[in-house]
Amino acid sequence: MAVDLGGTNFRVCSIQLHGNTTFSLTQSKVAVPPELMTAKTSKELFSFLAKQIEKFLAAHHEEHYAFTLRRRQTGEKPEEIFNLGFTFSFPVNQVGINKGLLMRWTKGFDIQDAVGKDVCALLQTEIDELHLPVKVAALVNDTVGTLMARSYASPGKTGTLLGAIFGTGTNGAYVEKLDKVTKLTNAKNVGEFDKSTGEMIVNTEWGSFDNSLRTLPNTPYDVELDDKSVNPGIQMFEKRVSGMFLGELLRLALVKLIKDPKIPLFQDDNSSSNDIHSTTQVEPNSPIFKQWGIDTSFLSICAGDTSAGLRVIRQTLDKDYGISAASTEDAEAVKTIAGAIGRRAARLSAVAIGAVIINTGRLDKSKGTATTADKAGIDPPRGDFKVNEEDVVDVGVDGSLVEFYPDFEEHIRAALRAVPQVGEHGEKHIRIGIAKDGSGVGAALIALVAGQVPEPKLE
Repeated sequence: MAVDLGGTNFRVCSIQLHGNTTFSLTQSKVAVPPELMTAKTSKELFSFLAKQIEKFLAAHHEEHYAFTLRRRQTGEKPEEIFNLGFTFSFPVNQVGINKGLLMRWTKGFDIQDAVGKDVCALLQTEIDELHLPVKVAALVNDTVGTLMARSYASPGKTGTLLGAIFGTGTNGAYVEKLDKVTKLTNAKNVGEFDKSTGEMIVNTEWGSFDNSLRTLPNTPYDVELDDKSVNPGIQMFEKRVSGMFLGELLRLALVKLIKDPKIPLFQDDNSSSNDIHSTTQVEPNSPIFKQWGIDTSFLSICAGDTSAGLRVIRQTLDKDYGISAASTEDAEAVKTIAGAIGRRAARLSAVAIGAVIINTGRLDKSKGTATTADKAGIDPPRGDFKVNEEDVVDVGVDGSLVEFYPDFEEHIRAALRAVPQVGEHGEKHIRIGIAKDGSGVGAALIALVAGQVPEPKLE
């Protein structure tokens, strides 16, 4: 089983693995009542979560739940325990497979007595209050879940190296050699972990890469977006890559151009280039003048519009953004700017992916050489090239950007080819595949594995 508290919704699901890289998913989702997001005690919230688990078992595992009720009435312990993966999308200091101390709340939650406490223990206490046959076996980050989901569904025999999310936010988790994870030997309060594999999954939190901006590109629009954000100076990589921010970058750029009298954007007068041969107008209350007024999905629309006269872009500007009778030239300008923002996001995404691949040494460095075309971001002729399965570097990705933004993966690959340690030859060894529902399937897989690890013996 798996549960996912990612924000205002709470999801419960159970997964049946078919053993052939496929699975069946049963799930339910409920909104978290606003009053519980700021409850006086953590018990109120976690009691609500446990009751949703009980409802799910009653609805979707009726026979097992009824048997549990009968054993509960006689005081007997349940014979079969569901191992639960708990995806908890808030900052925690994870010190064990099923132990994580809440550092702070985000996303509108504010329950002070939970800060510093083990969120797995808080949930387990409420589950035990209801005598449910459920054990919180693993605390899961959604990127780790993505890694596990891809590992299960990957078409080849090569183990997945990296799980990455490029959606509303961005982050990645990868498999590292245990002797390189110095945190485990230097830190205090380290929980139990399995040393037998010699490997450890590392959650990179790469959204905060280069907060000091020593390397990242920084335009006036990046500066303005950051200054007006709720967390200035933080998550600087994410603010250039993730879907939450790309629409706002486009909006800031367009507003700057609209207000510049030297730039004739959206100033067409009785032009044959628009649908109704009238003057282009921008409504005073257009979303373009409001923070977060442009959704990142509009960038996908721009990238995918190949219609005559960019009709789809012009219609979207009219319908969604109060910009009527935009000309073809206007639409071309918007498409160009939106394309630059999306392309930069994809190429920066390649920086993160490439860094992990290079750091782990999974590619033979002697194989990678970047061509002039690679460095310019131009896709050279690919030709036929066969890669042995044992030489494949498998990467699982999830998120709206990588799934729905046209050619996002191809922009990533062009950038990887421009990295000297990867090059065109190395890029061909990298297999990128969509890993759906890491917070559900991945979390359940982790719980399954964690449940099979023997409990440490007390001496």
